Amino acid sequence: MSGPPGPPELPVEPGPRARAALQAVLELLRDDPASLSSVIEPERGWRVHVADSLTGLQVAELASARRIADIGAAALPEARVDLIESVGRKCGFMRRALAVAEISNAEVVEDRSESWAAESPPAGGAGSYEAATARAVGRLSTLAELASPLLAEGGVLVAWKGRRDPEEEAELAAASARLAMEPLAVLSVGEQAGSKHRHLHPMRKIGPTPQDLPRRAGMAKKRPYGRGRSAD
Repeated sequence: MSGPPGPPELPVEPGPRARAALQAVLELLRDDPASLSSVIEPERGWRVHVADSLTGLQVAELASARRIADIGAAALPEARVDLIESVGRKCGFMRRALAVAEISNAEVVEDRSESWAAESPPAGGAGSYEAATARAVGRLSTLAELASPLLAEGGVLVAWKGRRDPEEEAELAAASARLAMEPLAVLSVGEQAGSKHRHLHPMRKIGPTPQDLPRRAGMAKKRPYGRGRSAD
């Protein structure tokens, strides 16, 4: 008689230690009353959280980066990952997840992205990252603006989004020169991520951080560059 099925195959296969760490995080999502996701069943979590996140490693610059802002610690044990989050409740959960999964190469940075990017290391993260990641948390031009002052020249942002939005992509194209962020080829990864319309939007930082970045906290979301005259 066979036992229960194991975790499903992933788009980028992590090693046994990484799988164990990821499983520990999914079990914490299920058991912790302060869980940050409505998807708390571990088997479904492998598809919604893990497989979806690992599709980003198809972007070579992200897979090879050694300092990353946001996510990816379990799958990239040789990289240093800073998880930038301003909400204390979310920071507390992420710290518990790192402890339970014994992930030692990641650190929670309890700060707004704009504030963290305004200061040079070691007090902040200005220009110190080879890659940044963001999963469906804002408009493309907003994410590009937040990432630009964090990235070193040549660094790459990978943004996870759903169905492609021509208006949003046009907004990014209009803002790209002002943000020193060049959109690269969009990748369709829905089949691998288990999400029909999932796309990855890579962007490369192509010059020095513009002098007006980072803007005041909240402005990138409230008045994104590229959105007509009101964004100027």
